[in-house]
Amino acid sequence: MDIDFPLILMVLTVATGLIALADKFVFLPKRLAEVDRIDGLGGDKGDLILAAKEPIWIEQSKSFFPVLVVVFVLRSFVAEPFQIPSGSMESTLIKGDFILVSKFHYGLRMPVFRNVLVANNEPQRGDVMVFFPPHDKRYFIKRVIGLPGDHVVYKGGELIINGEVQSIKVVSAEPAHRPVKYLLEETLDAGTHEVQWTPGANIGPEGEWNVPEGHYFMMGDNRGRSSDSRLWRNPATGEEMSFVPEENIVGKAEAVWMHWDDFASMPSFSRNKMIQ
Repeated sequence: MDIDFPLILMVLTVATGLIALADKFVFLPKRLAEVDRIDGLGGDKGDLILAAKEPIWIEQSKSFFPVLVVVFVLRSFVAEPFQIPSGSMESTLIKGDFILVSKFHYGLRMPVFRNVLVANNEPQRGDVMVFFPPHDKRYFIKRVIGLPGDHVVYKGGELIINGEVQSIKVVSAEPAHRPVKYLLEETLDAGTHEVQWTPGANIGPEGEWNVPEGHYFMMGDNRGRSSDSRLWRNPATGEEMSFVPEENIVGKAEAVWMHWDDFASMPSFSRNKMIQ
């Protein structure tokens, strides 16, 4: 079962806030009135302290509320950390990388509902973006390949956008005497990044796609081992669902700030970098 953390965080923030508000205007006056009543009857100090004491659920809610507000605001409107779960973006991002995703680069969005509150930049070809794919409720991270209105062709490992073959060249082969992995340099518009190809791996379905308005065509940098716009289907009908709608955008991946394989290893900061 997938956990909707943004929804849980919003519910907890609202609930603790309402409890703090209710205490100020309802429960606290009642406790103070009870203290006055006991004091008027000549009650001892212990009775007064007991009457004034906050119930544990109110005390805990008031303690957690400011912390939850800070986390909610930072996570929803500034930046959110994510861990890379697979090798679909190698070698740009590898499994175990921890990244920071800007939540305001593409505009401020309403948490949970994801509608745009304040517009900002539009996604650009070559951006590395976190989003919800049209067929899944989990977070995905891929590179923006096709913009609204683009005609995308992928054939024989060659990427053609609006009739122009995208520049790609071999950077290295590993191992050199009998390569099992090639590192390639791809240029999209003005930006250059690395992509990976493994001989014998499926290069993904070939085809042509016309990107509709308000949608984006996404691909992983590990072109032979990535579930992306070339593969997405409706799980119930098998219908092609290749494009990410604008409202499913989460944010722009900006930087790697830590790498941690698992609990049996130590965190590393050797891969810290800005994401190209």
